[in-house]
Amino acid sequence: MSPVVFTDGPFSFLFFSNEELRIHVHILSTDGEAKFWIEPIISLARSSGYSAKELTRIQRLVEEHKDEIKRSWKKHFKG
Repeated sequence: MSPVVFTDGPFSFLFFSNEELRIHVHILSTDGEAKFWIEPIISLARSSGYSAKELTRIQRLVEEHKDEIKRSWKKHFKG
């Protein structure tokens, strides 16, 4: 199960259920995918298919939704 936290345009921000404990979010669209760490600071873990401009937009969205992502993570992973 991969719960979607939110969407913005072509981007879906979601978790994969059986993953590492460090809080992060995956971003998927038809053009690519990326993974951003949320803690200790928001940073790009990896990406494929996105331009630098798209990654800047995605990072800004992650920063704007940081608290929502953390709340959803804790609810989904019960911790």
